[in-house]
Amino acid sequence: MNASVSFAKRLLAWQKQHGRHDLPWQASNDPYKVWLSEIMLQQTQVVTVMGYYTHFLQRFPTVFDLAKASLDEVLGLWSGLGYYSRARNLHRCAQVVVQEHAGVFPASKHSLQQLPGIGPSTAAAVASLCFDQREAILDGNVKRVLTRVYGFALDLSQASNEKALWEIAEQVLPKHNSDMPAYTQGMMDLGATLCSRTRPACERCPMLGLCVAQKEGQATHYPVKLRKLKRSAESMWLLCARTEGGAAWLQQRPPKGVWASLFTQPIFSSEQALLASLPKHLQTQVTWAPAFVHVLTHKDLHLHTAHLVLSGEKTLGTGQWLSSKDWPTKGLPAPVRQLLLA
Repeated sequence: MNASVSFAKRLLAWQKQHGRHDLPWQASNDPYKVWLSEIMLQQTQVVTVMGYYTHFLQRFPTVFDLAKASLDEVLGLWSGLGYYSRARNLHRCAQVVVQEHAGVFPASKHSLQQLPGIGPSTAAAVASLCFDQREAILDGNVKRVLTRVYGFALDLSQASNEKALWEIAEQVLPKHNSDMPAYTQGMMDLGATLCSRTRPACERCPMLGLCVAQKEGQATHYPVKLRKLKRSAESMWLLCARTEGGAAWLQQRPPKGVWASLFTQPIFSSEQALLASLPKHLQTQVTWAPAFVHVLTHKDLHLHTAHLVLSGEKTLGTGQWLSSKDWPTKGLPAPVRQLLLA
C-alpha cells in the first residue's frame, strides 16, 4: 500500500471513530450553513465561533435573509469576532448568490471562488463537504498536517512551494467522491486536535509510523515559513464622550482602512487635534486614562482615551448619540466595546 492511499484510509478510519461529530454546522450539508461556518472559522477558534454561528442562523436562517439585511446589522452581529472584512464579504457574497445564482450556491470549486470572500481552500471545503467534490483544502491546520507527515521542509512563504504542497494535498485525496465529506472533516479535525502547533499528540495520531516529522522527533519544526510579515504601529486618540444617561457619541468609520464601516468614538491623530475639536469650556472637563495597545494581525494600535461626561446630548462634530440600548447592536471593534462597557 503506498503512502498516499494509506494516508486517506488512516484519516477516514480515525475521523469515523475519533473525529468531531457534534459541531452545529455538521448537522446538514447545506452549503449556506457550511459556508457561514467556514468564513467564521478563518483564524478563529471553534469555541469562539459556536455562539456567533448560532446567533447568525437565528437571525439569518437563509442566504436570502442575510442578503436583504443591512451591513450595519451584519457588522453588529459580527461585533467581537474580529477580522471584519470577513463580515463585509459575507454580506456581499450573500447578495451575489441571491442576485446572480437565485440563492443557490454553485457546486464547483472554480465557481465558488468567483464569489466575494471565498478563497481556494474555503471553496474546496464547501465543494467537498456539500457536493462530494474531490477538492483539497489547505488551511493552516492542513498545512501543518501535510508538512509534518511528508517532511515537507520548503519555505511556505514562497508561492511556488505552497503550490507544491497543494499538489501533495491533491495526490492524497481518497479515490471515492463519497468519502470526501468525512475526509475533509477529518483533515480539519486532525489539525485542530492532535496535530497542534506547539504540543502535538503524536502518540495518538493515526499517522504514527507514517509521519516523517514524528520519526525525526521534529514535529514543531513544521511547517517552515521563513519570511515574517512586517508589523507596523499607529497611535490613535479617542474621544469617549457619554451623557449622564448612558448615551455614547459615536461615528461610523470610512468604508476602507482600520475598522472600516464600524462604529467608534471619534478618532484623532493627536491629543492636540482631539482637544481642538471641543469648545474651550469642555476641554477642561476631559480626563485621560492610561494608554493601552490593541493588537491587530499586522499592526499594533496605541490607543489614548479622553473621557468626557456631559449632562445632555450636545453635538460634538461628526457623529451621533446612541443610547445604551442602541450602541450594543452596532458593529463595534473589541476595544471600543470594552471602553463603552467600562
